[in-house]
Amino acid sequence: MGRGPSIEARKNATDAKRGKIFTKIIREIGVAARAGGGDPANNPRLRAAIDKGMAQNMSKDVVERAIKKATGELEGVEYEEIRYEGYAPGGVAVIVDTLTDNRVRTVAEVRHAFGKCGGNMGTEGSVAFMFKRLGVLSFEGMDEDTVTEAAIEAGADDVVVYPEDGAIDVVTSVEAFEAVRDAMAAAGIVPGHAEVTYRADNDIAVDGETADQVRKMLDLLEDLDDVQAVYSNAQFGA
Repeated sequence: MGRGPSIEARKNATDAKRGKIFTKIIREIGVAARAGGGDPANNPRLRAAIDKGMAQNMSKDVVERAIKKATGELEGVEYEEIRYEGYAPGGVAVIVDTLTDNRVRTVAEVRHAFGKCGGNMGTEGSVAFMFKRLGVLSFEGMDEDTVTEAAIEAGADDVVVYPEDGAIDVVTSVEAFEAVRDAMAAAGIVPGHAEVTYRADNDIAVDGETADQVRKMLDLLEDLDDVQAVYSNAQFGA
């Protein structure tokens, strides 16, 4: 199963990217509130989006304004969820999740990113079957036995250890994600990063020029304003 970006890589995000992250989270809060209501206690997707915002030091006022725009208390823009799928160089499978108010613009930008880097967009469902949606809690600098014991006690599905740097991922079902995260936090085992994401069943190893092209394509896609998340099964060499 593929490994997500390292915690250290996430910590090194630039201020410019932080602004884009805020925009993406605000859109996610709005879509979640419109779909499931503005009360996070009764809307797990909204609660998860708010948690993302809080992790980025988003103010309570910004969160509340996004919810009010989505529920009609304030004037706002309505966004549509669209998923694109395809392949990067080397046969790497890619999923691109977007929120957009202009699907013509979005598909053109996504298609351009694929084509510019030697990739090809596919049809709906062409690669999604290779991925599973699950919860991931990431830890660095913690004792493996301590994390594993707490994860088992909390009801996690799996614990993955990365010997090269000692990082640890605790994997859960989507349904159990919040319960496992909260139980581990209550036991004093707090993840550096926790999210519901998609991970591939099998990775595709890429290196050299192919790896450079794949990285370039993923970066281009992630930098698009309408893109919320990009998932791939690329395994980059050292």
